[in-house]
Amino acid sequence: MKFSAALILSVLLLSGCVATPPATKPVSSTLAGDAAHPATTTNWVRTELYFGVGVVSDAGEEADAAANAKRWHDFLDREVTPRFPDGLSVFDVYGQWRTQGQAHIERLHSKVIMLLHADTPKQRADIDAIRAAWKKETGDLSVLRVTQPADVSF
Repeated sequence: MKFSAALILSVLLLSGCVATPPATKPVSSTLAGDAAHPATTTNWVRTELYFGVGVVSDAGEEADAAANAKRWHDFLDREVTPRFPDGLSVFDVYGQWRTQGQAHIERLHSKVIMLLHADTPKQRADIDAIRAAWKKETGDLSVLRVTQPADVSF
């Protein structure tokens, strides 16, 4: 099969006319403009705090559920929200364990607060104050804290 020089030249010229889509900016869900919603973050962490809020009975019911719920909401409003007014998440969970040498399994209704925040001395002090306030109010021996680096964008 023989192609003429004019045909080949026409194909080459027309191939240069193929439209290419314009470059588009990446779509972003990032909000920017204030410290609570930075465009990018550095030195931010995710902190989870675990609070025991009531024993699960053998029948599977929490003792004094209404009183425990009120105490929790009052605590959240009084101690946590003022320190982290930009937001937080709360999860209902339950934990269980068996003390060494004990046959009975302990079960505890719990709340987990998840905070995304800058890792600053003030934020760490606020978290320690929240933990101390819960232990003082309830007599609990501990509030578990888990902190890990977080790559956050709003």
